[in-house]
Amino acid sequence: MGQSPDGSTYSQIPSDYILVQGNADLKDGWVYPRIWTTQKTKMAEAGDLIMSVRAPAGTMGKTYYDVVIGRGVAGIKGSEFIYQALVKMDSNGYWKILASGSTFESINSDVVNGAELMVTENIDEQNKIGYYLASIDHLITLHQSKSFGHILKAIVSCTLSWEQRKLGEIADKVVEKNFQLQERDVFTNSAEFGIIDQKNFFDHEIVNKNNIGGYYIVSPNDFVYNPRISVTAPVGPINRNKLCKRGIMSPLYTVFHPRNMNETFLEFYFRTNKWHKFMEYNGDSGARSDRFSIKTELFYAMTIPFPSHKEQSKVGICFESLDNLITLHQLEPFQLIFKAIAYRIIDYTKSKPPSHRK
Repeated sequence: MGQSPDGSTYSQIPSDYILVQGNADLKDGWVYPRIWTTQKTKMAEAGDLIMSVRAPAGTMGKTYYDVVIGRGVAGIKGSEFIYQALVKMDSNGYWKILASGSTFESINSDVVNGAELMVTENIDEQNKIGYYLASIDHLITLHQSKSFGHILKAIVSCTLSWEQRKLGEIADKVVEKNFQLQERDVFTNSAEFGIIDQKNFFDHEIVNKNNIGGYYIVSPNDFVYNPRISVTAPVGPINRNKLCKRGIMSPLYTVFHPRNMNETFLEFYFRTNKWHKFMEYNGDSGARSDRFSIKTELFYAMTIPFPSHKEQSKVGICFESLDNLITLHQLEPFQLIFKAIAYRIIDYTKSKPPSHRK
């Protein structure tokens, strides 16, 4: 537990030692220098864990620096695994239940030292779990910092030297129709959900299966332009068929298949709004205020950035990995991960003979 220096030694101007007094000095899981002191009382070293022991008790952080710790925090020697376990205990309300004090919540050294953590005895396994969760933490922080903004800025600096190709040079228009009624799954292209089975999107069939002979056949990895305007896609979305099956689309849609182009790279390009400007300049909503039409020859004249195939693959993999981890975070943050880890630890402890403390 910490020990606060004399108040006369405090300063908001950087001086001898960074002072960590409580939750206000922790930001996004790290010590955020706010106050300095010239008096050295109790110290925490760079790499130590810092826990707030006063309202709110249990907030966790780490420190990049050697710091003086006041009465409102405790310094803990521990690994990334221990840090993540303590963060989980805090999110579960463990410390809130144990906190005491008539004025504000607080916990003492006995409470901290007596806390029981479920751990695996395998240090290598602890390190792997800690590293994995820390990696997700970093990516979540990255996402929350204006999403992919600064990543896109870094990529834009490289795109200045990229070639530009017309869409018609890297993709073929799909003209095959369902004349023999060989395909029965009707797809729709949603701005929110991408290409999806129509019956799943509307909860029922909205087309007569006897009138689908003129529908375009859409194969896996085909791209589809939906001319319908929405709030999230003011000129209609372009999405990739990732359903791993063939289906059919209304002839109102424009369907094309990439040629000599990385599908993932192209998919993420169409998530930006750069192509919107081309569509807005060349297209026309016409009499239908809910649709945005463009002539076929103009649509395929749209320019697309064309880096090397190796660079396309790397950019696509980068964004796909971030997308997957952000999706994982949005599915009840770490709950699924911690459940999996908990089951693994429980199985491990069951396989070991009971041990006794000396």
